[in-house]
Amino acid sequence: MEIMKKININDYDFEEQLRKAIEFTHLAESNVTGVVKKIIADVKEDGDSAVDKYSKKFDGEKFNGLEKTILSEDLKKKALDKITEAQKSAMLEAHKRICFYHTHQKLNPYSYSDETGSNFSMRVLPMEKVGIYVPGGKASYPSSVIMNAVPAVVAGVKEVIMCVPTASGVIPDLVFAAAAISGVNTIFNVGGAQAIAALAFGTESIPQVDKIVGPGNAYVAEAKRQVFGSVGIDMIAGPSEILIIADETSNADWVAMDLFSQAEHDEFARAILVSTSDAFISAVHLSIERLLPQMPRKEIIEKSLNKFGLIIKVDTLNQACNLSNKIAPEHLELSVDNPADLVEKIINAGSIFLGKFSSESLGDYCAGPNHVLPTSGSARFSSGLSVYDFLKRTSVISISEVGAKSLGKIASVMARGETLIAHAKSAEFRTRGSN
Repeated sequence: MEIMKKININDYDFEEQLRKAIEFTHLAESNVTGVVKKIIADVKEDGDSAVDKYSKKFDGEKFNGLEKTILSEDLKKKALDKITEAQKSAMLEAHKRICFYHTHQKLNPYSYSDETGSNFSMRVLPMEKVGIYVPGGKASYPSSVIMNAVPAVVAGVKEVIMCVPTASGVIPDLVFAAAAISGVNTIFNVGGAQAIAALAFGTESIPQVDKIVGPGNAYVAEAKRQVFGSVGIDMIAGPSEILIIADETSNADWVAMDLFSQAEHDEFARAILVSTSDAFISAVHLSIERLLPQMPRKEIIEKSLNKFGLIIKVDTLNQACNLSNKIAPEHLELSVDNPADLVEKIINAGSIFLGKFSSESLGDYCAGPNHVLPTSGSARFSSGLSVYDFLKRTSVISISEVGAKSLGKIASVMARGETLIAHAKSAEFRTRGSN
């Protein structure tokens, strides 16, 4: 029995099969919205005591009370001393590469004057305070710390506050070290919807932030959705995704492992292979069967591939690109002989990996670009996390007396057309000059 479902672009019902396969289904429990709404209301009302109550409820004995850790230089050094030299070296090199990539992301302020001597400009300013959420229930994710903190620090954010639940009652050493390397200022040992609410509205201990970024479970995602507007958020992330376009020149074992790399996240992750070659598809099936038993998370991988995995046979690479644009995957690998020939045809993808050696896993950890990317087709209209997410653009308008006389006439006509008479008169008064 083949683990991944296969469909062919020439099937009479191909469009219907594809729609059902890629359709995003809300995976949260039906009561998540109501539970999160209550948590947020309680945190707004009762602050730290509500955070403490819900943390004890969901984390049990592991939660020993709300703790605040300020990352002093001495504490940062101690954090790095707790990890191995190999881990420290890898993390520092990854951090350097990620910083270097993000320093190239710039928004340049500008200024110009018109013929009346009026001046118009744009200021670009960093946010003052941001919160990053780092999952910590089932595993530790130091890479998530680096990817979320670095663009904020590069943007010039003054204070980066991190919330992370502690599965064992203490913050994992690798997560602590990643925070020390990445410029995090303060850590709170809380997670879940209560952490999101605390960051959004502030408590006695946890300060209110301007924006919250970072992944989480269904409750965290729903909390971010509900607090949006009172605070900025990066995105509502769905299950992790990879789409691989491969031809007969690709390596079946490499492609199989790349599919596994997404499927091992959780059983809802989505892995899709699009290929022009029946022989290559068969080879990938054999690789999956041979390699899967070796995987420590083989049960999760198998469930993911069985429920959401998909292999699509196409006739041409052009068809493959069109399908990819329709799906708009989080991660897209172009594992073909001449990937540069295809990249210009791709318009919807969170991140594109060119060539057989550009595995998505390298992007997850150390290539440089951010791994916080749009999912569930949202790459059609949104982008991965970047420095731009932590910058504000403010327009500055300085109208001269001559400009007020000229622009006032235009504004007056338009305002009266909208029956906004105060607007019209406000402009008209200035057409008469300073007297």
